[in-house]
Amino acid sequence: MFGYVVRRLLTAIPTLFFIVTAAFFLIRVAPGGPFNLERPLEAKVMENLNRIYHLDEPLWRQYLYYLGNLLKGDFGPSFVYRDFSVGELFASGLPVSMQLGASALVLALIVGTTLGVVAALRQNRPADYGVVGFATLGITIPTFVIAPLLSLIFGVWLRWLPAGGWGDGALANKILPIITLALPQIAVVTRLTRGSMIEALRSHHIRTARAYGLSGWTVVVTHALRSAILPVVSYAGPAAAALLTGSVVVETIFGIPGVGRYFVQAALNRDYTLVMGTVIVIAIFIIVFNLIVDVLYALIDPRVRYG
Repeated sequence: MFGYVVRRLLTAIPTLFFIVTAAFFLIRVAPGGPFNLERPLEAKVMENLNRIYHLDEPLWRQYLYYLGNLLKGDFGPSFVYRDFSVGELFASGLPVSMQLGASALVLALIVGTTLGVVAALRQNRPADYGVVGFATLGITIPTFVIAPLLSLIFGVWLRWLPAGGWGDGALANKILPIITLALPQIAVVTRLTRGSMIEALRSHHIRTARAYGLSGWTVVVTHALRSAILPVVSYAGPAAAALLTGSVVVETIFGIPGVGRYFVQAALNRDYTLVMGTVIVIAIFIIVFNLIVDVLYALIDPRVRYG
């Protein structure tokens, strides 16, 4: 297993190199630039800005310059947020997004798995229909509808929770954003668990376990759920990467100072270094969580072995 992890980490290096290279040249091929404003800057000012940020040099030299800084851990200065570097923006926003994303993911896995198991054990009964209906509703309703509704109901009408804001990370301020992020994931996890659990309960080894006289709890939790959880583990990898890097809709509606807002703004404003930073962070999260998923596969399913 250790050798497999080392090999995967080594293969991640050329993968990241390819992603960085492709993103670097693609963002510069797009029309416009970081200093192209509705009201054009004076020619001298534009010349000075291009010189300061090395935009007046050939593209290959800019690429080598960026790679050199990246190897030192420097993502470069932001072209739009000129008082901050990309690293400083991530240092302040990424922990906030990770708190919300991790909490939403844990909530989604616990609630979604529980509902999926209940629905599978009560297949074609009212409980099953209710869970499937809830899951379908959670998938179809987008977060930009759920977030204002939760804020309006619990923040404005009932006044149980703050309608928005971060409040220095107070628990009350986190509840509504976490629920908003978790609801679609709960719906997906519920449907995945229900489908795989129904299939697992009908498998031969579950019939054998019941024939041996094992208790229903042991059969469901120890044997059936262990097989049924594999699709959920596969889904949790990319879902974790998406949640931990922030949601621009949720963070905008609730006024959360995470990194989600930077993703869209960087692309719209042609903030080259901020775009590159977000691409690299997302790529690293995806690579790491896919590796974690593969390791969990081997731990959960004894039939999976990595040579």
